[in-house]
Amino acid sequence: MDKQRPRCPRPSGEPRWVAMFHEPARGTWTVGAESPYREPVLYAVGDMTRTVRTRGAEAAVALWGPGDGGWRRYDAPSGPPPPAPAPERSATGSPEPSRLAERMTDRRHQVLMAGLSKAGLYDLGPEDGEAVRVLAERLDEPTVRRVAHWLSAAGGPR
Repeated sequence: MDKQRPRCPRPSGEPRWVAMFHEPARGTWTVGAESPYREPVLYAVGDMTRTVRTRGAEAAVALWGPGDGGWRRYDAPSGPPPPAPAPERSATGSPEPSRLAERMTDRRHQVLMAGLSKAGLYDLGPEDGEAVRVLAERLDEPTVRRVAHWLSAAGGPR
């Protein structure tokens, strides 16, 4: 870990897969991706890291996930993940959906979660998580992005 940036705080709520990115200009850590499944978060880390490097900066990433009944910090990969050899199970034990369907649903889920975070809603309960999951499955990407924009605006400076 780089000695010049602060230590990454553990995410709040129930353990799930979370990628946190350090924002040097603000000296803060921000959730970049989260999911009950590891692969979509690793995919997002690779994608975001490439984007940051394209802009001439270096990405500082912390990867958190479930481990030993609670949160555990993992080494963040520097590039896109290799394909998973076998279906995983989520932190809740549900089987992993098909890869393409999961990726599309998870992208919408991440957008909604980011919007909720910007609105100041971090500790979501099981009912909230289920509502986000249903929205991510049923709404198309432009609609999800619009809802996330509204949430971000609601959490902006007053």
